[in-house]
Amino acid sequence: MQNVDLCITNGNVLNVFTRTFEKNTLWIKNDKIVATGDQFEEFHAKNIINASDKYIVPGFIDSHVHIESSLVSPSELAKVILPMGTTSIFTDPHEIANVSGVDGIKYMIKDARQTPLDIFVMLPSSVPCTPFEDNGATLKAEDLHPLYKFPEVKGLAEVMDYPAVAAHDKDIMDKINDALAHNLQVDGHGAGMNRQQLDVYRQAGISTDHECTDLDGIHDRLAEGFKVFLREGTVERDLQNTIQIVNEGNAQRFSFCTDDKFINTIIDEGGINFAIKLAIQYGVKPETAYTMASYNSAVAHKIENLGALSTGYQADLVFINDPKAVDVTKVMKNGHFIKENDFKTKTLDFKANTMKHHFKKDDLKLPLKNNECNVIGICPNHIETKHLIKKVNVNNGEFEADLNNDILKMVDIERHHNLGTFGLALVNGFKLNEGAVATTVAHDSHNLLAFGTNDDAIYRAIEEVTKVGGGISVVDNEKTLATMPLKIAGLMSDKSWQKASEDLDAITKAYEKISQDIDFNPFITLSFLSLPVIPTIKLTNRGLYDFDQQKFIDIER
Repeated sequence: MQNVDLCITNGNVLNVFTRTFEKNTLWIKNDKIVATGDQFEEFHAKNIINASDKYIVPGFIDSHVHIESSLVSPSELAKVILPMGTTSIFTDPHEIANVSGVDGIKYMIKDARQTPLDIFVMLPSSVPCTPFEDNGATLKAEDLHPLYKFPEVKGLAEVMDYPAVAAHDKDIMDKINDALAHNLQVDGHGAGMNRQQLDVYRQAGISTDHECTDLDGIHDRLAEGFKVFLREGTVERDLQNTIQIVNEGNAQRFSFCTDDKFINTIIDEGGINFAIKLAIQYGVKPETAYTMASYNSAVAHKIENLGALSTGYQADLVFINDPKAVDVTKVMKNGHFIKENDFKTKTLDFKANTMKHHFKKDDLKLPLKNNECNVIGICPNHIETKHLIKKVNVNNGEFEADLNNDILKMVDIERHHNLGTFGLALVNGFKLNEGAVATTVAHDSHNLLAFGTNDDAIYRAIEEVTKVGGGISVVDNEKTLATMPLKIAGLMSDKSWQKASEDLDAITKAYEKISQDIDFNPFITLSFLSLPVIPTIKLTNRGLYDFDQQKFIDIER
């Protein structure tokens, strides 16, 4: 007779291979499920749990997430999502790598080791994401080689630079082939791609994508053999537009991801547990939704011992009362039920100075010869933008904010090397009545991004985030209303998740004081207005970029 640590009996256990709940017994020793079924004569358990009337599913897995976008450290994020049932995540430390390079990636790995949450790292593939931006670091294939020795590294993260792949650029192809040579997986980033372009990615060995916003895009990815991560973040509300395509015949091709989700959004609605709940509400069978949230993600990432409640698999379990409600009652990670004592950690120090610029208020002046301009139109709850052509206010040869038509000035300032470069643009959709907002969370180069109703307010917001070493600030026409310091690379708070959430709530309330009612998050929406690998026009520190034309364009028509 073999001794084991725990026997869980009489539970309604999810079989991810058949996508059914079945009465079963789980035998657990150390961190593994060593047997299933009523083998009481073969095994003796130190402890027995009668899980009668409970449903047991594998721990949830986030297929693709940027921890930095939560605005808290890895160890703090774990304290929030583990009790919600997420036991593993695949993270791309792309954001901090664009600020601090390899040192930033190592920082994330070290801080993550404090938590029982499995934080698997996909090495950033595109630092910088394009050759025409000024970020904090450049990572070549040879820079990534030493990082494969870390056991947490499980592949290459979202490949963004399609032109480089299509041209068989040596560095990007070396990065892809290095991951494949380690028998690891390569994620894609197929925003705006047609089937022919997607096939170029497949030829290179890229096998997943999470940039699906409609059913046509999903169909193309399925047809090209991609595994698809359905996304539900703070502004990337894509799941409701795509989940309808999932059926029992193709469900094995899908899993869930959050990509970019603020900590207070996670606290309010959940992470992967929220995606499961939405999928069920839109008609996906609970058994299928839970399989998508666990086993399918593990398979997509080539992890063979994760995501199933079967012999030989890691003992990551979630107890729930009602499968449709996704009401998590208890979470086991590596054979251990999560308790408060698992979370007595403190975020590691990050000492690097990442705020270097000499921007002046006069730099905000925007001379115009005519009043017909290219304007960035935000798309609420999405990260793509509209390319608008608008008549704007011109006063004494300079742009003047038009509050009636909601056309405001934006600036993107290089902050990593004190180069003195900056770009100006116009934006529509934020509905400000006064004041300004500035942030150092500006995907993916993470320069200093600001917009507002007048130059005085914009500059004061810029000064405020500079003074605190990076962060998000909201000002009215007279004073600073609230600032959230992000001392870790200008991207993450060094505070507890509770304190960080309070700071985030404070800047949100401050924004509400200077704006009309909106139904989207203004800060994360702003942060994506500088990402030129997403359609359609965006602002970099070198100017206004047109994704469709793949070139910089003038503000004036």
